[in-house]
Amino acid sequence: MILIVDSGATRAEWVVIDDYHIHEPVETIGFNPYFSDQKTISEIIEKGLVPYVDPGHIREIYYYGAGCSTQQKCNIVEDALLNVFHKAHCELHHDLLGAARALFGKNDGIACILGTGSNSCYYDGKAIKENVASLGYLFGDEGSGAYLGKLLLTDILKGHVPHAIRKAFELHFDFTLENILDAVYNQPHPNRFLASFASFLGGHKNSKYVRELIKRNFEDFLREQVNKYKNHKTVTVGVVGSIGFHFGDTFRKIAGEQGLKVGKIEKSPIEGLVKYHLS
Repeated sequence: MILIVDSGATRAEWVVIDDYHIHEPVETIGFNPYFSDQKTISEIIEKGLVPYVDPGHIREIYYYGAGCSTQQKCNIVEDALLNVFHKAHCELHHDLLGAARALFGKNDGIACILGTGSNSCYYDGKAIKENVASLGYLFGDEGSGAYLGKLLLTDILKGHVPHAIRKAFELHFDFTLENILDAVYNQPHPNRFLASFASFLGGHKNSKYVRELIKRNFEDFLREQVNKYKNHKTVTVGVVGSIGFHFGDTFRKIAGEQGLKVGKIEKSPIEGLVKYHLS
């Protein structure tokens, strides 16, 4: 049996393939080795996945995950996987390669991740050939849910939002300046905290302020990421991730206005990854 995994910072999807029978995906909490240690990751797998998948039957694991950018970080995840799947051979890759394979298969294009975090690359149909550094939620992550949340909270805390949005925010959330700063600077997973405000914005898309905020988020991403690839206007741009998916119409419009050709926009890469590995 083969296990294919895509893990972002917020959620992970696991699909078992048994003699070309594709089982229904199992969803667990996501993890990133920059924020989670081997023990934590093992516990997530044991609690969220093992009730649905027999570890003893898994022989191959193809894992694509956020944060798997160095051998050291890959080792953290691999140790966690092998702690549960003792008999499996593991092949670990960055989630960016997973996005590229899911979006383009064996064709080339610019693959973008727009979820809790963001990233992009130029993929030649076999490997990632160029990658503009994303730098994470503190220094970058333009286009992501974390960046969108940061834009909103900055405006909220500085008094730059319209009265109606501020009142809606106060009714929806019980936050003060102190606990917002505590969540960002002292608590675990500040990127998830920031990204959690994207659903609030999605519920207020009729507001001109919110539309402009979403537009700014994508414009910053295109400027800092996509437009830096020399062939950005000659190849197709594809997107995976919840932010790209839920605000896909806005992304297509802004990218089109900049002369970019947008192809697939998928909420998750897992279906494309299954097709890739079966091919």
